[in-house]
Amino acid sequence: MNSRERVLKALAFEETDRVPRDLGAMRSTGVSAFAYPKLVAALGLPPRRPRVHDTGQMLALPETDVLDALGCDVVTVDGGVTDAFEEPEKWRDYDFGGRLPARVLHPDAFETLPDGTVTQWKSARMPPTSYVFNADHSGQPLLAYDQPLPLIDLKQYARDLSNRDLTDEQIKRTVDLARRARESTDRAVFFTDYCGTGIGIGGYCGIGIFPIICKEEPEYVMEYHELTIERAIRNVRAVLPEVRRYVDVIMTTADDWGTQNAVIASPETYRTLFKPYYRRFNDEVHRLAPDARIFMHNCGAIYDILDDIADSGFDILNPVQWSAGGHSYREWKDRLRRRLALWGGGVNTQKTLALGTVEDVEREVREVARYCRQDGGFIFNNIHNLLAEVPPEKVIAMYRAAGEA
Repeated sequence: MNSRERVLKALAFEETDRVPRDLGAMRSTGVSAFAYPKLVAALGLPPRRPRVHDTGQMLALPETDVLDALGCDVVTVDGGVTDAFEEPEKWRDYDFGGRLPARVLHPDAFETLPDGTVTQWKSARMPPTSYVFNADHSGQPLLAYDQPLPLIDLKQYARDLSNRDLTDEQIKRTVDLARRARESTDRAVFFTDYCGTGIGIGGYCGIGIFPIICKEEPEYVMEYHELTIERAIRNVRAVLPEVRRYVDVIMTTADDWGTQNAVIASPETYRTLFKPYYRRFNDEVHRLAPDARIFMHNCGAIYDILDDIADSGFDILNPVQWSAGGHSYREWKDRLRRRLALWGGGVNTQKTLALGTVEDVEREVREVARYCRQDGGFIFNNIHNLLAEVPPEKVIAMYRAAGEA
């Protein structure tokens, strides 16, 4: 079977010839642009400047020869770019203060300060000792206890949404890119553009505040979500009839409901304020693109809401962070077996991959992959990103072991 068939069979909970593998189709399970040149060299491939398609997390968009070498079965159409084929006309050289000869979409976004710090859009910063950009409080506001909750004018919000509907030109560019990706490869096509729900536990003001709004003003949140989902449905009704024949997996939500130890808000909050809207949106996506599978990214210790996620109309959950919250990958798999496909979870990123030996990595990957591929429903990749400090030997060992599981 080819790569697309392998992925689709796994997502249909059918047996495959080997475990399907992914690197970076969903950008938050990708590879650091600082680690990428070392990985390319270790694979014996020609050197090249990494294409940094997520300049906040500083993630590289892998080329097809790297995907070939690691046995990966998925390409992406994300943010107006793809890794299914070369697009040299879109990329420009930039060296991030002399630290990383790379290629970016918007070099004018960056400025190097005298101390070597690189700024992005004059707000986020990457000091010389860092490998990612950050901002004060991660760019999210803080709220003092004696301040009122930042509730927006929902009537104005509705007017703003109606003025931001997709244009014919935006849709045409997206469809053309997805079509070219489909025609360029037999890998599964992962698609994100204009298909997001627009809702999440971080809301419009961050995870420090929006969960409090959910608790204190649930009716307000319902109205806000109603407006947001209506606009999202307009988007997918415009895009999916044109693009559905070219894509296999559609990401509708990238959220972070979990901390290292527990969910950020209660399961009841998810059930009442999020689940009905996710379900409504996902049902519409399934109606418009019945052959595609719907993907949710949701980090952290979310074991307590796994059943509700499965009941929200999603087909796939990523990054499968079983290492958070005190549950094992076996518990995650058994909880969701034949209900929700697991895309990720291949190795404990914070312990085994970071601190273990190559042999430790191989051992854990084989154990996880052999168990999670039972009854289908498993696509291998790392839990979250392969960070800058991860040596290429471990990355190669990880993918090799997954191929042997």
